[in-house]
Amino acid sequence: MIEVPPAEEPFSLDELQKAVRNHGMPLEALRYDITPAGLHYLLIHYDIPATDGAAWRLDIAGNAERHLTLSLDEIRARPSRTLAVTMECAGNGRARMANRVRSQPWLVEAVGTAEWTGTPLAGVLAEAGVRPDSVEIVFTGVDHGIQGEVEQDYQRSLTLDEAMGADVLLAWAMNGQPLLPQHGAPLRLVVPGWYGMTSVKWLNRIEAVTSPFQGYQQATAYRIQMSEDDPGEPLTRMKVRALMAPPGIAEFPSTNRLVDAGAIALFGRAWSGFAPIVRVDIGVDGDWHQADLGAAPGPHAWRPWTWTWQAEPGERVLSCRATDAAGNSQPLEPFWNLQGMGNNYVQTVPVRVR
Repeated sequence: MIEVPPAEEPFSLDELQKAVRNHGMPLEALRYDITPAGLHYLLIHYDIPATDGAAWRLDIAGNAERHLTLSLDEIRARPSRTLAVTMECAGNGRARMANRVRSQPWLVEAVGTAEWTGTPLAGVLAEAGVRPDSVEIVFTGVDHGIQGEVEQDYQRSLTLDEAMGADVLLAWAMNGQPLLPQHGAPLRLVVPGWYGMTSVKWLNRIEAVTSPFQGYQQATAYRIQMSEDDPGEPLTRMKVRALMAPPGIAEFPSTNRLVDAGAIALFGRAWSGFAPIVRVDIGVDGDWHQADLGAAPGPHAWRPWTWTWQAEPGERVLSCRATDAAGNSQPLEPFWNLQGMGNNYVQTVPVRVR
């Protein structure tokens, strides 16, 4: 059962524990085209498993002509690619909701862009001879736990067509270094454009199946539900979003921002899993201005934006709003749903100008 506390309830100890184990990307790290590994957002459902790269094996089985068992060295010997990929948690923005679900309390920082190195999944599936009547490909990680009263390995699936995408990778490196334990070592799936729950970490099994996968993380979690009786719609690709690096200096222990009056260079990043970013608008107390766009570090990576603000003394609220080539724009208010998923409302940054 999904537990939804009343709006006035403070964060629970369970939520604080999740916030300690996991972390978002500090927004000042938006200055980097490629997010350093230690600053990239991180979500771990259960425990970080103990894995041994030398002993590790990947099984490819199910509705296929051949059952393959590959070592890490055999995977690394295959043709490789390196792709810059922006990855965001599907629950990003959940903590700002009234009547929020008890889960990882993300604000807006659950994102990062890394360079992932691996071999295309399509080549491995082809070598296994996955049969064309396969409906989905199921990916299993070795992380194991209980969620929704179901004991499970973490598992997700893609349709066969989605899994055969040219840029879907079996990745063994992040930013030119072997995967860190918390990022899925020794091997993980990377699915560009999709929310991060799709990129299964600690991957040890791939199975072709002839009917839709009904595991917990697919059929129950990561869905847009309006009530517990609503089966909901599955989360897939990342919705359009822009983020701003907060300007000026921070006040402590609050996160309020202080800037001096005059010309202030604002900057940030924008992305969408559906189509390229074509516009970012910057709001100052509700008045909108079009920002300048730079070049993205790759077709699956966020796009930089800049805008010069002539700051006048007083209390101001800055915001940013992205639009992609498919015509998708961010909403101005949070979108309530039972699990707090897919919440791409605009970021707001209160600033005091002196």
